[in-house]
Amino acid sequence: MLKVENIMVEDVVTVEADEVATKAVELMNKHEIGCLIVTKHGKPIGIVTERDLLKRVLAKSKKPAKLKIWQIMSAPLIFGDLDMDIEDTIKFMLKMKIKKLPIVKSGKLLGLVTLTDIVRFQPQIVSILKKLSAFGLPSPPKRLQKVIDYYVI
Repeated sequence: MLKVENIMVEDVVTVEADEVATKAVELMNKHEIGCLIVTKHGKPIGIVTERDLLKRVLAKSKKPAKLKIWQIMSAPLIFGDLDMDIEDTIKFMLKMKIKKLPIVKSGKLLGLVTLTDIVRFQPQIVSILKKLSAFGLPSPPKRLQKVIDYYVI
């Protein structure tokens, strides 16, 4: 059975909660990624995504150089376990309406798995998505629905 540890990214980019929002933008651009795990004293406490920056900074015309990451991050951090199988991971992410799932054990960040990472593992994932859709699970995040429609329907 495919486990989350088999597909997660282990080299996760983080940012300290007390950094300014411009640091998040700089790191996301440098690493060409869509999220950062927010840490405080090395412990994961939240996540900041492109969507957070759009909604909480840009849309509100805030000055990113004056905002701290902790002011715009999504918290508390929703995280998964290293031993989760992919089917349970997909169910959990759909239920929580998230696209990015940090993997944490005993307060230590071990990796990150995204729905995009999961979808890349075909044909097993297509089979799981079809099976889950038959059970009438909660609707996925809007941005993921196109992917599911393409691969499942």
